[in-house]
Amino acid sequence: MEKDVGRETAEGRLDDPWYDALASGWGELQEAGSAAPAAVPAQKVSEPGRTAADIYLEVQSSAAFQEVRSRYRRFVVPAALAFLAWYVAYVVTATTAPGFMARPVAGAVNVAMIAGLGQFFTTFLLTWAYARHARLRRDRAALDLRWDTQELTRGITR
Repeated sequence: MEKDVGRETAEGRLDDPWYDALASGWGELQEAGSAAPAAVPAQKVSEPGRTAADIYLEVQSSAAFQEVRSRYRRFVVPAALAFLAWYVAYVVTATTAPGFMARPVAGAVNVAMIAGLGQFFTTFLLTWAYARHARLRRDRAALDLRWDTQELTRGITR
């Protein structure tokens, strides 16, 4: 609760830490430049006798959760394998073919230096690709799942 100076009553401000209004489309501008109407999701009442563990297990077995996880795996597994193969190829080449790695490319710059800088470049490229993939293909669905789970577990004591 925050209290303004000069006011006798404190104004309460409730923030849901799991809900990002802009990521869900709330507060974004429509095509005409006016704010989009904020549609408040319906409050779901939890059934008596359900525990938070039951709700989390139900959400985990839901099709929406499985879709988010499969989208994650479809990106991460190939990307991690490709990057690991690139790294191992760099290390193996550096140890088994030092003459090739020492071959000059331009002035004092050799193949090993270019390949080493390529490791940094591909790290940044992979980070950017992961963040973009998450933003475009998973974040909105994961946010909806979080919101629904929070609504279902609201009022349940652990």
